[in-house]
Parts: sequence; C-alpha cells; structure tokens
Amino acid sequence: MILEFISLKIRGSVRRKVVANIKSAVKRHKQNLKRRTRNRIRKSRVKTHVKAFKLALLEKDIDRARELLPKAMREIHKAASKGALHKNNASRKISRLSRLADKYEVESGKK
Repeated sequence: MILEFISLKIRGSVRRKVVANIKSAVKRHKQNLKRRTRNRIRKSRVKTHVKAFKLALLEKDIDRARELLPKAMREIHKAASKGALHKNNASRKISRLSRLADKYEVESGKK
C-alpha cells in the first residue's frame, strides 16, 4: 500500500493531501503538480511584462513602452501556445494592449 503525503503551500498555509494508492494515480498527481507550477510561472511572466508595459505608459515613457510591447505580446503568445492561457484569452490581452498603446501614442502626439 502506497500512502504518500504531499505538502502544498497555498496562500501561506500548508495543507496535507493524501495521494491515491495506485501507482499511476500517484504519477499523474506528480505530473499535475509540475504542470501547475510551470503554468503559474508562465502566467506570472505574462503579468510581469504587461505590468511593466502599463507602467511605462503611465510614466509617459513612450520609447520604453514601444520596446516593452513586443516583449509582452511574445510572452502572451508563448503562454497561449504552451497551454497556460486559452487562445481567446491571449488574443483579448493582446488586443487590449494594442488599444492602450495606440491611445497613448495618439495622446502623446497631441501634447
């Protein structure tokens, strides 16, 4: 009988989970944990790049924003292609970033 205890740190607290007794279920659980970690890292990278782009726009640093926009888009595409984001979600994020970029470039041209 294989009884395995896995500690998962979720929002500061530690939960103890009992994993199934079947070998294939134990393996599947381990794979899911790895994939979940990878997906969280990918999503975090997307958020970081988007935040940096928006911050550059807020600071009216248009040149920096022009550099950061393709990087943010690349991270979003990568996350979608790896399955961390749904393709429609990625498309929506890219569309919103593009609209923001257009809006700020037009405003900076007026002033």
